[in-house]
Amino acid sequence: MPNLADLDLPRLELDDPGLKGRRWHREMNELLDSGEWLAQAPLATVVLDREAGEFFLRTKSAIFPGQLLADLFGVTDGPLREQIDNNIINQEGDAHRRLRGLVNPSLSPRAANGYRPAMREFLEGLWDSLEGDDASNGGVEFDFIEAFARPYPSQTIARVMGAPAEDAPRLHDWSMWIQRQFDAIALSDPDTVATIQDKVAEFYAWVRPMIESRRSTPSDDLISSLIATEEEGERLSDVELENLVLNILVGGVDTTQNQLAHAIRLLAGSPEQWAALRDDPETLVDRAVQEALRFEPITPFTARQLSDDVEYGGVEFPAGTVIMVCSFTGNRDPEAFADPTEFDITVDRGKVRNLTFGAGIHFCVGSNLAKAELSEALTFFSERIDRLELCDPPELQTVSGIYGIDSLYVKATPAKLEATPEPA
Repeated sequence: MPNLADLDLPRLELDDPGLKGRRWHREMNELLDSGEWLAQAPLATVVLDREAGEFFLRTKSAIFPGQLLADLFGVTDGPLREQIDNNIINQEGDAHRRLRGLVNPSLSPRAANGYRPAMREFLEGLWDSLEGDDASNGGVEFDFIEAFARPYPSQTIARVMGAPAEDAPRLHDWSMWIQRQFDAIALSDPDTVATIQDKVAEFYAWVRPMIESRRSTPSDDLISSLIATEEEGERLSDVELENLVLNILVGGVDTTQNQLAHAIRLLAGSPEQWAALRDDPETLVDRAVQEALRFEPITPFTARQLSDDVEYGGVEFPAGTVIMVCSFTGNRDPEAFADPTEFDITVDRGKVRNLTFGAGIHFCVGSNLAKAELSEALTFFSERIDRLELCDPPELQTVSGIYGIDSLYVKATPAKLEATPEPA
């Protein structure tokens, strides 16, 4: 059985800022067509195959390498290191099971759906702010990122946390910066690391008084829910609380912003699919959410580090190997998905789960909230926009870290909403 080090693997330059857009799709599709299931990247081995990806995400012989990444880039102290060491994704075994058991009820599908009226309220307010651009005469052109994708998730997370609405821009700023702890390109820049350190410190200074206040005066929000959560006599400490809230912020703003932006980008580039969504939102909204998550995952890679020697697929993987599971290629497995290289919301892909939220014990804790936000947004826009078109090529970010969009200019032709009859 060959050792991983003895294999001649294709090279994937994940630290190349130019790896995005059409080039990203082209290179990954070429790897898929080659039949390779492994590739070599800086610092890691990339797993391209879906079944293998599921194995490495679920195996008990692997951990999330957040602390390793911090060590490699010299993040050995400061608020960022404190956050990394206390992050639920860097906890394993009984410690992780305890935290996950305590936080899951506050982020269940039922809990997430309870915030849908607030999501709709925020979308209506943002839509109203477009008035003045006389959309009745041929539609209105705007940057979807600035108008909706950026403010909507931060307004939602502010409501979820019970924070003042005016704090939403600060929450967005903290999420955008702190999320970069998972981006090797960002961590290679000392100035960026220094800024992330500052942003974590700012967040701690903001959230600690809020936790103290909620302990004495509970409210209808996530922090109060987490404080009240108890399982077999276990409760969350202040340190656990503040870091869980930070984890939910980091995983629930920048990520949702960019996944929604990609969904709109894909639908605006496919007029026939937008028309189908408009005609049958009840059937197609949830499919559109799942298809956007599958086709253009904003987390193209999920990392693991092997804690033991592992044999898989006829290859020996030594302990210490860093694995990057590629959700982009895994989500294109022809045995799991019909026509996997096509973006098509009209195809019923069944209940096969894509890899965008990961798998195993570290499956994204905020996935239910993210899906509710995406679903509510696509429902809202399908009711109000007759035609949705791209104006200019979107300005895409690199796939290192979160695969985001800096600008997305679209033209929306509003639908004629039926007037509510006046009472007799």
